[in-house]
Amino acid sequence: MEGVIANFRRGRHVQTGNHMIIYLKDQTDSEKLVGKKVVWKSENGKEFTGKVASTHGNNGALRVIFERGLPGQSLGTKVQII
Repeated sequence: MEGVIANFRRGRHVQTGNHMIIYLKDQTDSEKLVGKKVVWKSENGKEFTGKVASTHGNNGALRVIFERGLPGQSLGTKVQII
């Protein structure tokens, strides 16, 4: 399944580098994906792996915690949910 990185998880003053908000095309399956593995591949061939922590909001978005922080170039790109 594919998702699109929307933004970092952030508050008013703090942005968390390794927490990302991801939107899906199928909003109904978001609760079933909690605990799944997420992989983002950079243009250089590096892979960043993470885990779906929970849903985010009422529109089926996911909150994903990655092992390392993702760069700003990752915003708007696709991720694979395994």
